[in-house]
Amino acid sequence: MKIYTVDRNGAGQRFDKYLFKLFKNAPTGILYKQLRCKNITLNGKKAKGSEILVSGDSVRVFMSDETIARFSGENISEGSAKADSSALCVVYEDDNIILADKPAGVLSQKAAPDDVSMNEYLISYLLSSGMKKESLIAFTPAFCNRLDRNTSGLMLGGKTLAGLQGLSGIIRNRSLEKYYLAAVCGAINESGRIEGWLCKDERANKVRVEEHEFAGSSKIVTEYEPIAHKGGFTLLKLRLVTGRTHQLRAHLASIGHPILGDPKYGNRRLNSEYGIKRQLLHSYEVVFPDMEGALSYLSGKSFRTEIPWKQKI
Repeated sequence: MKIYTVDRNGAGQRFDKYLFKLFKNAPTGILYKQLRCKNITLNGKKAKGSEILVSGDSVRVFMSDETIARFSGENISEGSAKADSSALCVVYEDDNIILADKPAGVLSQKAAPDDVSMNEYLISYLLSSGMKKESLIAFTPAFCNRLDRNTSGLMLGGKTLAGLQGLSGIIRNRSLEKYYLAAVCGAINESGRIEGWLCKDERANKVRVEEHEFAGSSKIVTEYEPIAHKGGFTLLKLRLVTGRTHQLRAHLASIGHPILGDPKYGNRRLNSEYGIKRQLLHSYEVVFPDMEGALSYLSGKSFRTEIPWKQKI
């Protein structure tokens, strides 16, 4: 027999989903049978599996150690073990969420099993900060937004289920305001708003942007404001009104102002001349909307990071 105590990571989810994560190698039917036979109980009572867990709930599993070991599995990826916990640059952190500054060249999410992405750095950081491995069985903290590999800047992560759900919600409904800084080719003297239509070529991992709607396209909207000029380049503050793959890079290139250093949509001659091998694009500020629920304390707050490539502009 083994006893599990639900912590903040496991709270807020259905009991059966918690069990599916706890015993990921067990057939679904067997887990429900164990519930019916009271071989798995919740707070000492028979449970259906539909109960919503709260922190402190006690789960008793009346199975042999061998069976428990066979049904359960390690939830820490090899990538997390390889990630250096000290490499995560934390901008803000509380009990529910974490904001970190992603360096250029680091993946937001892994593309292959052996990759080390921002999520692996997050898990390594949390474990080094005192989180127990057992807590990751019920819920795995993760970042909610994605940045291109060679784009730097703010990433938002949920440390608890409530945190992850809250962040995902405001990203999905676009109420979170996201601002970027970019060094672009050419002179832009006035603020503006550009709209267009974007479609991604999955095989080429490249998008196409047109002024008018076309088959398979989605509408994109970008706002920009010039901050400074230097040597035929402009530092722009960008507001991502919609969020599509490569939107800022492709949208700016479509109006004749590609981001300096962009190898895919940029000016290759200028990139080579200035020796810049990554796009000078940085996610530098987020502003939270008015919120209710677990993250209401973040309403109206803003967070930003420094530009990592000031010396280049």
